[in-house]
Amino acid sequence: MNERKCAGCGQLKNKDELIKVTRQKQPGSVVINHSSKIFGRSVYLCYNISCIEASFKKNRLQRALKASIPDDLKGKLLNEL
Repeated sequence: MNERKCAGCGQLKNKDELIKVTRQKQPGSVVINHSSKIFGRSVYLCYNISCIEASFKKNRLQRALKASIPDDLKGKLLNEL
């Protein structure tokens, strides 16, 4: 089973149903990882606005990735919907 927990709502879902956000190992930048080919520390989010909003409001992405989150990442995540 490839289940992962959403950083926004905490529900367990199949990882194919979630958006993967990864902090890359070398440059240390935070990116949306569509192909899962980027290695580094990752966090998952449901494909809905409330989970994305909650993860930013409560700094869950920043804590999970142990990195500062770029300002434009929220807009990119909302565009994924």
